[in-house]
Amino acid sequence: MQNKKKSTIIKDAIALFAITLVAAVALGFVYEITKGPIAEAEAKAKAEAYKMVFAEAKLVDDKNEDVNAKVDSSKEFLSSHGFTSSTINEVCIAKDEAGNALGFVMTLTSSAGYGGDIKFTMGIKADGTLTSIEIIGMNETKGLGEKANDESFKGQYSDKNVDSFTVIKATESKTGDDQINAISGATITSSAVTGTVNAGLAFVNDLLENGVGGMTHE
Repeated sequence: MQNKKKSTIIKDAIALFAITLVAAVALGFVYEITKGPIAEAEAKAKAEAYKMVFAEAKLVDDKNEDVNAKVDSSKEFLSSHGFTSSTINEVCIAKDEAGNALGFVMTLTSSAGYGGDIKFTMGIKADGTLTSIEIIGMNETKGLGEKANDESFKGQYSDKNVDSFTVIKATESKTGDDQINAISGATITSSAVTGTVNAGLAFVNDLLENGVGGMTHE
C-alpha cells in the first residue's frame, strides 16, 4: 500500500514536470514569435509620445548602445559645461519609416524651477535645428510659471538653429533667434527651462560632432 502511494506521488511529480516543461517551451516559442512585433509596437508608442516635438519621426530607437552610454555619463558632461541643475533622462534616435536617422528626441529635467522640477521633451534635427519642446511635468505657480507650457513661451524655441539661448525681459524686443522673452513675473521658470534647453543642445551637438548614433552635423 505504501509503495503504491509512493508510486502515485512519483507519477504525479513526473506529470507535473512534463506539463511545466511543455508550458515553458510553449511560452518560449510564443515569446520568440511575438518579441519582434512587441518591440516594434513599443517603438511606435514611444514615437507617438515624441511626435509632439519631432513630427517627422515615425520610429524612435532607444536601444543604441553608444547613445545610451553617453546618457549614462551625461551628468559629468553637463557638470563640466556648467549645467548643474539639468538632467538628461533619455535620448533616442528619431527615424523615418524606412529607418533612416533624422535627429534626436530627448527627455530632460530642470531642478531649477520655482516650484521644483520641470520635465520636458525636445527634438533636434541632424543639422542642429531644435524642432520644439513640450512640457510634460511641472509644479510652477498658477498664472505665472505655469505659462511655460503656453505656445507663446515654448514656441519661441521652435525651428531655431542656434548654439544656445539667452533669456531677455518679457517686454524687450528680440534682436536674434537666440533670444527668449521671459514669462512676465516668472523669470526663474523661464531661465530654468532655457538653461536645460541649452544643456540639451550642448549634449546633442557633442553627439553630432563625434558621430554618436551614426549622425554628424549636416
